[in-house]
Amino acid sequence: MKPLEPIDPKLRISLGILFFVIFFAGWGVATFGGFVSKTFLADPLTMLSDGWWLLTKRHFLGDIGMTVWRVVGGFVLATIVAVPVGIAMGAYKPIEAFLEPFVSFARYLPASAFVPLLILWAGIGEMQKLLVIFIGSVFQIILMIAVYVANTRRDLVEAAYTLGSSHSSVVRRVLLPASAPDIAETLRLVLGWAWTYVIVAELIGASSGIGYMIINSQSLMATGQIIFGIIVIGVIGLISDVAFKMINRRLFAWRFA
Repeated sequence: MKPLEPIDPKLRISLGILFFVIFFAGWGVATFGGFVSKTFLADPLTMLSDGWWLLTKRHFLGDIGMTVWRVVGGFVLATIVAVPVGIAMGAYKPIEAFLEPFVSFARYLPASAFVPLLILWAGIGEMQKLLVIFIGSVFQIILMIAVYVANTRRDLVEAAYTLGSSHSSVVRRVLLPASAPDIAETLRLVLGWAWTYVIVAELIGASSGIGYMIINSQSLMATGQIIFGIIVIGVIGLISDVAFKMINRRLFAWRFA
């Protein structure tokens, strides 16, 4: 192996599948072999059996759909706010000087700490859960986009001014196209973080969702159901991540050539 040396796409997929095979094999050995009590860690077959029961008897598909809706809703709200603010911060230094201290401060605040306040402000309905995801995502997106826009090559900016571009034209025709692939990659990464926030939001004051199912399963010591819920989140996240990568490669083919 050489550092940064590309590998064949088929080999990449095979290696990724091999990891999951090894992981589930180790899990099976630990549980079926009696090395770990099934009270604390269900075996793979029990997990699949519990998962099938959730899907067929407890309408778990509805919980999955509700959680996906919350993630998408909160993430879209954060994107609508964060993308223009991040671009403005990266492009204009006075705006950066005005907003950067607060954004840097706010991004270290855990979204889970806002749950009690958000319940007081918005109740225990859907708005509270969307706001948890919004708070957990928006400041991260703003700062990362601002950094990418600010790091646009100066020679491109100077060339645009030499050719007679206005300030707003430089933002539209130079800064945005140059940083668009990185902005898209930022959104892909933060979408993964949004999934952690929705589970936190659903652990308190929820009557549906994957997190709601997990907390109920905890009270019953149903580790198979808990693990199935966690795996469902991982599968959905993997699918969304692959879809994001495919869209980014199609939109910015020149960047991945």
